[in-house]
Amino acid sequence: MIRYMKLYYLFCKQNLKVMMEYRMDFLLGVLSVMLQQFAGIFFVKIVFDHIHELNGWTFYEILFIYGIAATGRSIHHIFFDNLWTLGWQYIRPGKFDRLLIRPINPLFHFIADRLQQDGFGQLFIGIIVISTAMPHLDISWGVLEFAILVVMIIASGFIFVAINLFFATLSFWMVDSLPIVWTIFNLSDFARYPLTIYHKGIRYLLTWIIPYGFTAFYPAAYFIEGSGFEKLALLTPIIAVISCIAAYWFWNRGLRAFTSTGS
Repeated sequence: MIRYMKLYYLFCKQNLKVMMEYRMDFLLGVLSVMLQQFAGIFFVKIVFDHIHELNGWTFYEILFIYGIAATGRSIHHIFFDNLWTLGWQYIRPGKFDRLLIRPINPLFHFIADRLQQDGFGQLFIGIIVISTAMPHLDISWGVLEFAILVVMIIASGFIFVAINLFFATLSFWMVDSLPIVWTIFNLSDFARYPLTIYHKGIRYLLTWIIPYGFTAFYPAAYFIEGSGFEKLALLTPIIAVISCIAAYWFWNRGLRAFTSTGS
């Protein structure tokens, strides 16, 4: 474990050096993601300029859900963004073969190969949105509440990672599963809003099949009194662990099935 921590530090250090060589690209990437997130928040604000509540949820409660979604997603965006590239950048051109002959875990090497600066913009927006919403919620914030919020956000991030890893692994059979990964990832946009506004079939899908509900809605519902989902929200870290185990198991199945493209 210590060896991998040292290795990851070296990978990150190298990636940061590359980012600093192109500082304007770094800043433009961060700002573009921030603007993209602001556009989504602006849309919600326009809606609430015409209504007071959305199926019983206030503007600041939805803003809180949105903030948790953005912050959790930023963990995936910054540290695990390379999952998007498995098929078209590694397997198809034959670059994945080099990871298999090195004396470290190929999944670790694959993930550590890239640090995505754009995710910092998403992280900043998530923190700003959560900080904006918190004073308007009827919650007494103490050390325990903040600790639980941090755990929920980290768990949210790893659920994003697990789902992307699971579907990216299909590239071992399909060469490039990016269209499927992208389609599944777009479902996470539903979790930025209260799941109670959707049909029960969609709620079931986003809770127990592809658990994006645990990336934002359920963690936020834990803190909102009267939401009715406090007990279910406590499953968030457990869902994160189960999802990661399932995704890693599927990854190993994919590795055994992998055949080099020979490019």
